[in-house]
Amino acid sequence: MRKKVTYIISDIEKALAFEWIAETLNAERFEISFILLNRRQGSYLENWLKARQIPVFFVHYESKRQLFSAFWKVRKILQNIGTQVVHCHLFTASLLGLLVAKSLGIKKRIFTRHHATLHHEYFPRAVYYDKFINYLATDIVAISQNVKEVLVGKEGVKPEKITLIHHGFRLAIFENVPIARVEALKSKYQLAGKFPVIGVIARWIHWKGIQYIIPAFVEILRQYPNAHLVLANARGDYAAEIEKLLKNLSSNTYTSIAFENDLPALYQLFDIYVHTPINSQVEAFGQTYVEALAAGIPSVFTLSGVAKEFIQHQENAWVVPFQNSEKITEAIRILLQNSDLRNKIIQNGKESIQKLFNLQTMISKLESLYE
Repeated sequence: MRKKVTYIISDIEKALAFEWIAETLNAERFEISFILLNRRQGSYLENWLKARQIPVFFVHYESKRQLFSAFWKVRKILQNIGTQVVHCHLFTASLLGLLVAKSLGIKKRIFTRHHATLHHEYFPRAVYYDKFINYLATDIVAISQNVKEVLVGKEGVKPEKITLIHHGFRLAIFENVPIARVEALKSKYQLAGKFPVIGVIARWIHWKGIQYIIPAFVEILRQYPNAHLVLANARGDYAAEIEKLLKNLSSNTYTSIAFENDLPALYQLFDIYVHTPINSQVEAFGQTYVEALAAGIPSVFTLSGVAKEFIQHQENAWVVPFQNSEKITEAIRILLQNSDLRNKIIQNGKESIQKLFNLQTMISKLESLYE
């Protein structure tokens, strides 16, 4: 008999990881379903699941005002399905989903921890909720060693309750991108003839460190007047401060992109990629570390999140100190000018992610956890 596994996810429009899990999880051993807690019905993920006849349920949730009604809706769905394993993702889904699952006596209550020290550093009152979620769960998936260290060291979770499962990727989609898709994006964002194109894919929030990348780019422009900065995923609560910094640039030297669906093609527009979170623990994982290397883009990184586990300076990326615009400028210049180093980093980068972040490795670990 197949084990019934229900994913409860909050505030997600589209996420390739859940599509990959739905397609790859062993259908002979597991019957998977989804509950999506969202502001509106008809998200990309919901429609994608429906198109493949994978059971998916929408529960309206915008704020704490819906907490009571959402609790009973989720409870009824889990009862009707006969769920045996609940796996929750993101804060609201974890709090609500695990609470419902415990009330029903579901013995396998899992959540994946998607943040590290975010609440400790920016929202200390939320740490109490984190600890309550930790208590409700029978198992916690840590997406990086960094997250595991935060759970154990800062929140007192017993190590045996934690399973380390890195995000898994279909890595080939970032490398083998049809040229027509790349050219379409180049035209869309008017990047023809621009060099070098410096890419950043990060929300506009303080800890992502974009405030150190923009001044570095200002200096790059002095040497490369045709350079262009692309800031993708350009939304967040630090937008006002970032927009002030962008006033130091001419509007034709940068492009802000709120959302781009074709990320694999977007990476191929970049000559250099930069991702510089402000300290070693604030990034929980950092999928962009893996995606940029899979895409073959020479990258400048600070060592945060999962990067601490596999990024090596001058081997598969160029590592810079935290909160240091000058070193970011220097790194970009070196990578642009040294083709041998650049090629070495590209090759080593692709090789370094193959085993750690393979999709099947993640799926196998999840299946073992569900059993």
